[in-house]
Amino acid sequence: MAWARKILRVNLTKGTCESEPLNMEWAQKYLGQRGLGTKYLVEETDPKVDPLAPENKMIMATGPLTGTAASTAGRYSVITKGALTGAIACSNAGGFFGNELKNAGFDMIIFEGKSPKPVYLLLEDDNARLLDAAAFWGKSVWDTEEGIKAKHQDPQLRVASIGVAGETGCKYAAIVNDMHRAAGRSGVGAVMGSKNLKAVAVRGTQGVKIDNVEAFMAAVNAGKAVLAGNAVTGEGLPAYGTQVLMNVINETGALPTRNHRDVQFEGAAKISAEAMVEPRRSDGKPNLVRNAACFGCTIACGRISTIDRTHYTVADRPQYHGASGGLEYEAAWALGAATGVSDLDALTFANFICNEQGMDPISLGATIGAAMELFDMGVITSKETGGVALTFGNTQAFTTIVELTARGEGFGADIALGSKRMCEKYGHGELSMSVKGQEFPAYDSRGIQGMGLTYATSNRGACHLRSYTVASEILGVPEKTDPLSSDGKAGLVMAFQDATAVVDSVGLCVFTTFAWSLDDIAPQIDAACEGDWSVENLLKAGERIWTLERQYNLAAGFTGKDDTLPKRLLKDAAKTGPAKGKVNRLDVMLPEYYQLRGWTPNGVPTNETLSRIQL
Repeated sequence: MAWARKILRVNLTKGTCESEPLNMEWAQKYLGQRGLGTKYLVEETDPKVDPLAPENKMIMATGPLTGTAASTAGRYSVITKGALTGAIACSNAGGFFGNELKNAGFDMIIFEGKSPKPVYLLLEDDNARLLDAAAFWGKSVWDTEEGIKAKHQDPQLRVASIGVAGETGCKYAAIVNDMHRAAGRSGVGAVMGSKNLKAVAVRGTQGVKIDNVEAFMAAVNAGKAVLAGNAVTGEGLPAYGTQVLMNVINETGALPTRNHRDVQFEGAAKISAEAMVEPRRSDGKPNLVRNAACFGCTIACGRISTIDRTHYTVADRPQYHGASGGLEYEAAWALGAATGVSDLDALTFANFICNEQGMDPISLGATIGAAMELFDMGVITSKETGGVALTFGNTQAFTTIVELTARGEGFGADIALGSKRMCEKYGHGELSMSVKGQEFPAYDSRGIQGMGLTYATSNRGACHLRSYTVASEILGVPEKTDPLSSDGKAGLVMAFQDATAVVDSVGLCVFTTFAWSLDDIAPQIDAACEGDWSVENLLKAGERIWTLERQYNLAAGFTGKDDTLPKRLLKDAAKTGPAKGKVNRLDVMLPEYYQLRGWTPNGVPTNETLSRIQL
């Protein structure tokens, strides 16, 4: 039960859509979504494949709890080989698309090959068709979603699509559903664009079956009570969203600023959650309109915002005058502190563009920040940027480059490469603040030591959502650890990685783990699904999923040498704040991490470890 027990295989080259049974033996070992999608990718593709070649596959996968009554059970993931990194990519999205896919009766869709012309998939329960997307190619996510709903006269369709950035091959192009929820990282949208697949539109009415309904609802209600009573999930996130962290992390001395030159941003308060609710615009209204929730979510951390209509970015552009997806912490940091820009409306505009054309704001902002440092050094000049003075804090230059990047035009084509390729093009690869080619999120690991190990060992490149040690090191969840100490962080990172792999694979949002432990999650899975899903078995599944991803990357050509950080974080001490004088101590944490994982000193899982976790 809980699994739909069926997958849809779409061969874009042949133009065929065929359903087939889900491999339930794999489901019992890898749960669903991230884990199960990765298993299918590993079994069906060559890890050395070019991410943009037709031979790469792209999988949209739900978890067994997706579409159920569990809180936050609306997630789905896109699994592929990442265009940005060349590593395993699994990008997770909320909204309502995942629920709709599960309710159409499918656990996942596997896209293979490449269509000879632009197409979109229309899936209405068991009826799957590939339709001509010529009318939508070259259009934004917003226009595509509205256009498909209008064409089929069904406002209840849930649509996931790419914008112009995905079509033009921006290395960090995203897949956006419900207008502003995104499978954002690692370039999954570029893979989708390389297949001439514009969109996936789904209508599902079949429901999800549960193994033990009475036990499941008891576990679900108990879980919801825990979320409601927690200070983070019951109060902080609903009121302020993830943006509640902006001032907190800045005061901690771990807010990466101006391409990690600094660890504190003097403009942080101007782009914070508190600033978003202040009525200080020309019309006397605040940036934030309201909060919003994804399917089945009782937390509702989403932000819905507007831009001051007199702001230079939108004054004569009424299409941006309405309310839409507002800034979350990672986007506000990357578009703001990383570039030195503290204009809240300019950042909201840039975020709208990311939603509209399908780009990851983390990689976008971080890459612009790296370009600004190159400009500051004189390595690139106005000649390369097309006359744009790309200096730190230049708000108009920033928004100009954002729009150029969305279209893949001018210097925006260089920004669309991502910071690693862009910095290497101009001879300064060391200025890319990334791991495995993926840009850092909003935490400087000199001030939060565990995040350095998290970034270095993340299978999809630098990522905070694979092991959010900030929960422990800053927020004290599940227990407080010292952010400036490397002691015990190897074990902490490993525990977070394995637990998060479980959460990502069952169809829940990782934000629940601010309040829930696996003791809260296991009863929900155990009641919904057949089999024994004790905490012990779940942790073993999490370790199995993590190690499978590692094995894929090793086969793709990555080695232990890629588990590192830029020299700036390892050699240049933080200049201000509590972390002043500190560098990240990856040299201490990484060997201990390998040992705890049961890997060799070079980062390769031993045969004994593989046997123990049945991999």
